[in-house]
Amino acid sequence: MKDKIITHWTEKTPDFLLLIMNCALNIIAIALCVMLFKETISFSKLIYYAIVGDVHYEQMLEKIISFFLYFEFIGLIMKYFKNNYHFPLNYFIYIGITAIIRLIIIEHHNPISIIIWSGAILLLIISLAISRSYIEIDKERSIKDKPKNKV
Repeated sequence: MKDKIITHWTEKTPDFLLLIMNCALNIIAIALCVMLFKETISFSKLIYYAIVGDVHYEQMLEKIISFFLYFEFIGLIMKYFKNNYHFPLNYFIYIGITAIIRLIIIEHHNPISIIIWSGAILLLIISLAISRSYIEIDKERSIKDKPKNKV
């Protein structure tokens, strides 16, 4: 009897935790959509002020990259649900690269920090290339390992 209860709970607990995590991700996705909408409105106002001539280009770039960060996070959540509840590694790397570029655009006064952040971008790009090559190797192996249908 006790073993049945333990077995039941060990089988149901991951499903329950997955449900909680999915609900939390849906709430985060809704919040990100609201923030993306606000960012779009803010960006529209900034475009108007740019036409008038009251905006510096750095403010414009900061808004554009912030917009893409929201967009990437929403895309990451969509990929999570489409990929059977798994986050693809390359999306995290894309978000990291975009965030560092945003940081360089905003904080570009110290040349040494720009070099360090550029090195971080280079490392992320190298890791992206390595992960892509291993993904391709895994795809090739899975194709070779599939049993061939005999007709």
